[in-house]
Amino acid sequence: MKGIGLVILALLFGGLADAATLKIATVAPEGSAWMKEMRAGAKEIQERTEGRVQIKYYGGGVMGNDSKVLGKIRIGNLQGGAFTPSALQKIYPEISLYGLPLTFESMEEVAYVRARLDKTIQDGLEKEGFINFGFAAGGFALIMSNDPVRGLGDMKGKRVWVPEGDTISYASMEALSLSPVTLPLTDVLTGLQTGLIDIVAMSPIGALVLQWHTKVKFITDMPLVYTLGFMAIDERAFKKIDVADQQIVREVMNRTYANMDKGNLSDNTEAMQALLNAGIERVEVDPEEAAEIRSILGRSNRSMAEQGDYSLDLYNEMVQFVEEYRRGDAKKGGT
Repeated sequence: MKGIGLVILALLFGGLADAATLKIATVAPEGSAWMKEMRAGAKEIQERTEGRVQIKYYGGGVMGNDSKVLGKIRIGNLQGGAFTPSALQKIYPEISLYGLPLTFESMEEVAYVRARLDKTIQDGLEKEGFINFGFAAGGFALIMSNDPVRGLGDMKGKRVWVPEGDTISYASMEALSLSPVTLPLTDVLTGLQTGLIDIVAMSPIGALVLQWHTKVKFITDMPLVYTLGFMAIDERAFKKIDVADQQIVREVMNRTYANMDKGNLSDNTEAMQALLNAGIERVEVDPEEAAEIRSILGRSNRSMAEQGDYSLDLYNEMVQFVEEYRRGDAKKGGT
């Protein structure tokens, strides 16, 4: 009996010592496709590691805004989060390169560039202490407003939402003579309800999931900003996991984010139609106005790189890939 008791104790305490729970915060609402995909990945990881690694998600923004989540990660109350680039911009500015306004004109351009730069950006993030499993496209953020925005004149002086901590977007919006209002993602719906902000930029699927579409009347059909999401886990917590189990986590979560990356693109097409079906009016930008907006933001993007807000070399490399695609090099040499 004594021997059996010791075995049970060893199993209990040994299992507790070896088990790792990764507590992850996200603004993705419970029941959303994003949360279902992430929970399916967590279930597979738990099964394949025989319970040694468990992932517990806190959805719907219940852990607070990005700064609060990062604070909880620093003290070990959380091990990671599902973020947008603005959350880690101060830690790793290059995470925001894909989201520089009007850098891309199509999803095909984005795919060409990402095939060449994703690994570099991932490696940079991990050098700053965050394990990453790839990026999930959120689609292009479009201007959404209660007054139609067809050009620069319609923007001047309007209050536009900028994500908390996103100094790059703040400078870009100022360059367009907009008045940036910094708010955490969780406060934007209230900002629209109260009139604190006049304009938001969000992908169609994001606007639907977050219910922002209920507070706007117009959507401007111009690919303003390419959006993406990603998971970042504190390297210190990740390295406490057995090496073989780390590989399982990476394999499953890499696949999970690859699936989300593909799925979000088709979801955005459907979401755009859902916005129009809900009565939101599509607004076109005059081609000359679009060219002027693109020129202003292009100068702003380069200026920020030159003053060291993010790597000028990496910015130039990204622009080079965009230009390659537009010259048709992708068709000549493959993607």
